[in-house]
Amino acid sequence: MFVDVRVYPDFYEPINADPAREEMRHEVMDIHKNGTAKLEHIKNQMRLAGLDRMCLMAHDYLTEEGVTPVTNEEVRQLVDLEPDRFIGFAGVDPHDPEAPGKLEHALDDLGLAGLYLHPGRQRFYPMDECAQPLYDICQVRNKPVMFHGGMSWEPHTLAKYGRAVEFEELAETRPDLRICLGQLCWPWVEEAAMVMVKHQNVYADTGLLYFDCAREFYHRLLTEEVPATWVDRSLRHQVMFGSANPRFEQIRMAHELDRLPLRDSTIELIKGANALDFLHGRE
Repeated sequence: MFVDVRVYPDFYEPINADPAREEMRHEVMDIHKNGTAKLEHIKNQMRLAGLDRMCLMAHDYLTEEGVTPVTNEEVRQLVDLEPDRFIGFAGVDPHDPEAPGKLEHALDDLGLAGLYLHPGRQRFYPMDECAQPLYDICQVRNKPVMFHGGMSWEPHTLAKYGRAVEFEELAETRPDLRICLGQLCWPWVEEAAMVMVKHQNVYADTGLLYFDCAREFYHRLLTEEVPATWVDRSLRHQVMFGSANPRFEQIRMAHELDRLPLRDSTIELIKGANALDFLHGRE
């Protein structure tokens, strides 16, 4: 089982029947060169990357932007079209007074698998009071929380909200809540490793911000900034494959994962077993 834990379905054809919504997504994500993707194309890309499942993120920027780029209902629509391939994550705006009710609906009625939050875009720190009711809801239901950590290519984002050390208190005070630090909170990769070593409920994904070459960036971050021995010995049960597609190419990232100087058993954990633990909890 090979799982991509962080994918943004903003330009999937089934949820882009309205040209105005598609144009809004191009502007909000600052992605302009790609068109809509048919499901057959998406499935072909998964096949070429060797992927079996993908976690699709809804995201809600209602307070800061006045829009919800991908709604929970749209993610549910996509999951219903490909239930054996897609896993849906809910998105709510922590500053929205109706966020707790929206999240309960997404988890209980729509059956989504977890919560996605973007501190840098939604302008909140992980321990801010506005987010605590959302954590309560996820914790009671044994649902994980996926964060976008560190820098984001999206416009109007501030990386300071997603610095790795900002998640330490959350991990400490909620040891039963599984959280993922997206892209190892780059550029605070070593801080992310520190938080993960201390807290087994903290995961991270490899959806790293490479500027040109996936191979060079993976090598830099996962063999130098975080030594391969750290991943192979201490973090092997907490790192997951994530692509942040469509901004980054899944196929190249998936293939470069196999080139890292890690044990085969560690690569297999990163590709799938850790994602299953993140989604459902360790036995």
